[in-house]
Amino acid sequence: MRSRAAAYPLIAVLGWGVMFPVLASALNRVDPLNLTTARYLLAAVVLVAILLLREGVDALRPGARMVEVVVLGVVGFAGFNVLTNLALEHAAPQQVSLFVATTPVITQLVRWARDGVRPKPLLLGLSLVALLGVGLVITRGSLAGFGQFGVGGLMMIGAVLGWGIYTHGASRFGGWSPLRFTTLTALAGTAAMLAASIGADAVGWQHAPAAADLVAVTPQLAYAVIVGAVIAVLAWNTGVQRLGAANAALFMNLVPVTTFAVQIARGYRPEPVELVGAAVTIAALVAANLANRPRTRASSLPGASAVTDPIAVTDRAAVSAR
Repeated sequence: MRSRAAAYPLIAVLGWGVMFPVLASALNRVDPLNLTTARYLLAAVVLVAILLLREGVDALRPGARMVEVVVLGVVGFAGFNVLTNLALEHAAPQQVSLFVATTPVITQLVRWARDGVRPKPLLLGLSLVALLGVGLVITRGSLAGFGQFGVGGLMMIGAVLGWGIYTHGASRFGGWSPLRFTTLTALAGTAAMLAASIGADAVGWQHAPAAADLVAVTPQLAYAVIVGAVIAVLAWNTGVQRLGAANAALFMNLVPVTTFAVQIARGYRPEPVELVGAAVTIAALVAANLANRPRTRASSLPGASAVTDPIAVTDRAAVSAR
């Protein structure tokens, strides 16, 4: 049964791993902010339709939680996706994907800052090792390569931090279904992205795409909407519910592996130091997730259930895809 449940997060992370090269190719025709806005305008329509069919029109009303929904939608959906697409203009997809794989660790650090729940020292140490691996991939082992970290790396730090805040904030929505939380925060984030796109076009920071440009990137948009923003989101949330957040988070480490495989299939030839760096990052993140998993302790009382994972419980509706 658990092997079947594992198929859900596996589908999600494979979809996301392929998505970075797909989005990077679309940026040749459409500016990052406009591309992100177009993607989530379409995805929001699909998510709203599914929510209406499954939970009815009342599920679209956030009620007294409007402010929380808007803040998390802007920080999480808008912040993460816009910064990621902007970073893809300055960094290769495989570099960006390594940053995304640090999301589970970053979420724990956010939890420490906001709730005072200190992570294990081992987790912090492994986090530094993971960042060292990212540095090896970006710089290719040369100190002179630190200049390549630059803007793209800083944007991804901001993107992952925003998603960590979003994931942590979602723990306060335990009474909502993952579909409802995802849809309403996506709507808030999409509204923010649309306003930013209109403003950026008006002042000349970017240019509204022509119809020919949108037609040219239709395959990329179709993939990013249907697979990346709908199928992967729903598969991920289902996996989190069935496996728990701690177990599902392990699958995030497959994102950079998938992205590297796609890039290699497209003709990219990584240097040995890049492969070493990627291996170091993935190994450190797997170890960090394993170290953070709760140990199941059987109660001495007959028939008593095992101790549950508080993170899995609170984060059950938290992690939704980009």
